[in-house]
Amino acid sequence: MLGCIERYNPDHLKTLEAYVEEQAKNNTYDLEANLAVLKLYQFNPHMLNHEITYTILLKCLTNLPHTDFVMAKCLLLPQQMKDETVQTIIELADILERTDFVLFWQRADVNKSLFRHITGFHDSIRKFVCHVIGITFQTIRRDLLKELLGGIEDSTLDKWVKQNGWKNQGNLVMIASQDEKIKTKNITEKIEFDNLGGLMAQCL
Repeated sequence: MLGCIERYNPDHLKTLEAYVEEQAKNNTYDLEANLAVLKLYQFNPHMLNHEITYTILLKCLTNLPHTDFVMAKCLLLPQQMKDETVQTIIELADILERTDFVLFWQRADVNKSLFRHITGFHDSIRKFVCHVIGITFQTIRRDLLKELLGGIEDSTLDKWVKQNGWKNQGNLVMIASQDEKIKTKNITEKIEFDNLGGLMAQCL
């Protein structure tokens, strides 16, 4: 359906919308199909479904740090951009991109009805949080890590620590030695006198 001109056949929209709902239910993800839905809304504004739009945008958030959300946002119609719920989702995306994770979980708690139908949403966001932590910290306090992951319990924290290959050290969690990821290079430049002769002559 997506591999030819039939991709933009409005007769297929209901099937694609059902596929979006299936992704939300089964914790799967198909960016190409979701973008095709938004493109069909552009061509057929009278067929716009706001609920499907919300689901597509939220599913894009689950694939951070990839730029899926930006691509989806660029396909939104003016009436979609003016929608209050769309604005809320965009705000949540901005907060995540600023890596203000504590604020994100606060806002997510206020708007938790948005995510109820999306299986695995919170864990997908936690996976992104762990990605950011993994490239930022060498060690981090356990209490802070729990807060950044959404106020999780100790047992759940231990699961994420093990899953990411981190190590508990009392009240700290050892993430990684960032020094090992940075390879220094000694750069030696060799400039022959003959190469500078012409330049020096011009300066006289």
